[in-house]
Amino acid sequence: MDRLLRVLTSARTSWIVLVVAFAGVAALFALGSSSSAETAPGNGLPDSAESVQVSKILETFPDADTTSALLVFAADDGQALSPETVAAIQQKAFGDLVDLTPDGFIPPPQVSEDGTVALLVVPLEPETDVAAQTARADEIRALAADGLDGVRTYLTGPEGFEVDIAAVFDGADFTLLLTTVIVVAVLLLITYRSPWLWLVPLIVIGTADASAGIVARRVAEAVGVQLDASITGILSVLVFGAGTNYALLLIARYRDELRLAEDRREAMRRAVRGAGPAIIASGSTVALALATLLLGELSGNRALGLACAVGVVVAMVFALIVLPAALVLFGRWLFWPYIPRFGSPDAISRSPWGKLGRGVSRRPVVVAITGAVVLGALASGLFFVQTGLSQNDRFLQKPDAVKGQEVLAEAFSAGATSPATVVAKPADAEAVVEAAAGLEGVDSARIVEATTDWARIDVTLNASAETPEAFAAIERMRADFDGIGSGQTLVGGLDAQALDVAGAQQRDQSLIIPLILVLVFIVLVILLRALLAPVLLLLAVVASFFSAVGAAWWLFQTPLFAFPAIDTNVLLFSFLFLVALGVDYSIFLVTRAQEESRTLGTTQGMIRALAATGAVITSAGILLAAVFAVLGVLPLITLTQIGIIVCIGVLIDTLLVRTVIVPAMAFIAGDRFWWPRKPRVTDAEAAAHRTPDATQTGAEPNAPQTRAARRKGMPVA
Repeated sequence: MDRLLRVLTSARTSWIVLVVAFAGVAALFALGSSSSAETAPGNGLPDSAESVQVSKILETFPDADTTSALLVFAADDGQALSPETVAAIQQKAFGDLVDLTPDGFIPPPQVSEDGTVALLVVPLEPETDVAAQTARADEIRALAADGLDGVRTYLTGPEGFEVDIAAVFDGADFTLLLTTVIVVAVLLLITYRSPWLWLVPLIVIGTADASAGIVARRVAEAVGVQLDASITGILSVLVFGAGTNYALLLIARYRDELRLAEDRREAMRRAVRGAGPAIIASGSTVALALATLLLGELSGNRALGLACAVGVVVAMVFALIVLPAALVLFGRWLFWPYIPRFGSPDAISRSPWGKLGRGVSRRPVVVAITGAVVLGALASGLFFVQTGLSQNDRFLQKPDAVKGQEVLAEAFSAGATSPATVVAKPADAEAVVEAAAGLEGVDSARIVEATTDWARIDVTLNASAETPEAFAAIERMRADFDGIGSGQTLVGGLDAQALDVAGAQQRDQSLIIPLILVLVFIVLVILLRALLAPVLLLLAVVASFFSAVGAAWWLFQTPLFAFPAIDTNVLLFSFLFLVALGVDYSIFLVTRAQEESRTLGTTQGMIRALAATGAVITSAGILLAAVFAVLGVLPLITLTQIGIIVCIGVLIDTLLVRTVIVPAMAFIAGDRFWWPRKPRVTDAEAAAHRTPDATQTGAEPNAPQTRAARRKGMPVA
């Protein structure tokens, strides 16, 4: 360890470390990621899902290699379409649009009963190239609107959604990265109050982010996982957030050590030796927690876990290897105008966080109860939380395809825009149609296509797509159809797919959330070599999660957001990020408390740890909260909800739990906080040897000089 630290910090080798690191990064960029992210998230269902089985069977039908675009026509004034307009729409079925179809045929338009909306279904050949697909969609829109004054036209259906989703994600990664960099730069500038110190961690973490994206895609490709645009967006935010947190912790420790060591390189060695274990423990905890997603049923969960675990490891490596080598290249002037001078008074003993700690230590029970009441009040929103967003509700700004779908849903039968697709053995088809027609929630059912092996039946529901009523109808069909004929009837379609996704997400939550808690508990036990402290820390961070979700739900119900529900995967991802990242701050505080308690006792050790880490934890928490809030610039409500919940949770954890409630619990427990270990110096022993000066400052007398003497092996009076 000492040899590595000398390589990182010595005058002859630190610059070599930087050259090697950035040469490796350059090689990564030259090698490239070899694969590009998908334009939008997929459903990620396994092959065992019933809706996926239906999709695979449909691929055996003659028209499996075709898709369709739905052209929706509605009058601007909301009135019925005139006969001339309907005739012009009918003519489009025989005009230039026909040239785009594989068979040269477009069915006649369907007009709603009230005559306000017309629907034209345009068969198309699948197009995998996004640019070509977009160009074709633009041509269809132009041909559809040509010559129709006073009529709104929408392109929706499978083709419309694919094109519009690609459009809303186009450039989203760059927007997210730029916003994140600006937020991090501003907050670092405010934190350090130096015109140039902030540049060093920003450049190092920015390079880590770029490298993590390439490494994650390479690793994902090697194991057969594909990353979509939402995953790469979360990855970038996580690397910037976690990496900057580690940088803040290291630089804060480095600043302290510069007051104790005349040689800045020796100060950096001490800083890495002191902060390194906490950074490694917190980074490893986050990476391992993310890796639990690899056990999930949904491929999107597995992809997120893999990519983000790789990203956190990369961020940790850059923070512990590249950042120390970069910082020691510059002198103390890097901190100008607040330069830490050798032998200057101990700033920790004058910290306002130390005063807060001493105040909490006087009435820890009252503080703990008050904190619990505040958390409970924030968590009250949990009693009203609704989960599950439909496809139409997942966008912050509704694209053309969503608007067209909504117009169709108002004019035609509620379920006409997304009929359930049922496949049955030909001998069972008629019985299935008859059974479906008699079920609650079904408008109509008809056989639309058949092969020698399967018959396809379209079932129109009387409920809007992806609503509880539609899901209930799907479940009734699946239960009833199992008892018909061969029992091989399967139900698929948009509603069935959404129902399968919700079920798989629930199974993933039931498996992964307990696993994360067990994993984090084991890491804390190993790190602290105690049992009571890990239990209390875990309870605190889980309370932060519940409070964050409850508070976020109240916020989501305001006119500013007006979200109808929380998406199904938001709770799992928010829990993962809040627990894993929240434990970071526990580790930063409690490892320092454990270090200080060896000479000061538990109570004074916690006070000094709070004084030493309070500022950096607060800065790191505010920065991390702001970085996750940046997810709101992406077009999906899911990502906005994750960003807001994590933002609120991190602020609660930083400003309330970590700085007030955790110290209060430690003060209440006293030396039992480290049970079953016995501290080297108990509170009673520390109190017996404490001077009046130490009682006021919460530290040893002449703390910097005493600690410096101890580190040099000199006797301490």
